[in-house]
Amino acid sequence: MSKVIVWNLVTLDGFFEGTQKWDLAFHGDAWGEDLERMSEAFGDRARMLVFGRVTYEGMKAYWTTAEGETVVKGFMNALPKLVASRTLRSSDWNNTQVTADIAGELRRLKQEPGKDIFVFGSAELTDSLLREGLVDEVMLGLVPTRLGQGTPFFKDSAAQQRFELLEARPLSNGTVILRYAPRAA
Repeated sequence: MSKVIVWNLVTLDGFFEGTQKWDLAFHGDAWGEDLERMSEAFGDRARMLVFGRVTYEGMKAYWTTAEGETVVKGFMNALPKLVASRTLRSSDWNNTQVTADIAGELRRLKQEPGKDIFVFGSAELTDSLLREGLVDEVMLGLVPTRLGQGTPFFKDSAAQQRFELLEARPLSNGTVILRYAPRAA
């Protein structure tokens, strides 16, 4: 069975982007050899990448035009991708499918054997997948930066949700990789 793993970088004050869409300047505070090696390893671990529509549009725009040939660019463009959207019907990005029923599609995919399914970015999508009980792991890169304002990664919720710490691994630049598994209710 495949696991669904959410991955994102967040600031100490919980933001995954600044005040403008795709304001990811704080990613430079996290980037270094450690995070580069970890990012490259995602390509070997991933069966598929999953995005919400907004994240998909930004990722497609970036990775299809990024200069240079890197390991990360290679797997971002080559791996199968699944986009959750009620407005898009198709995509011209290599190996990309669009679905309006992301929960049903992920339930089906999780039952098949294979590598992990990674959700990159996509705060709204992550929120809905957590509520549906479809997330097996939340992996955060906690960046030692305080933005003061921006878009929070975790959305307001009427119900508390608890997580079990799987790993806390500091990187040489102060970023900490945190891996959590949702606890059963």
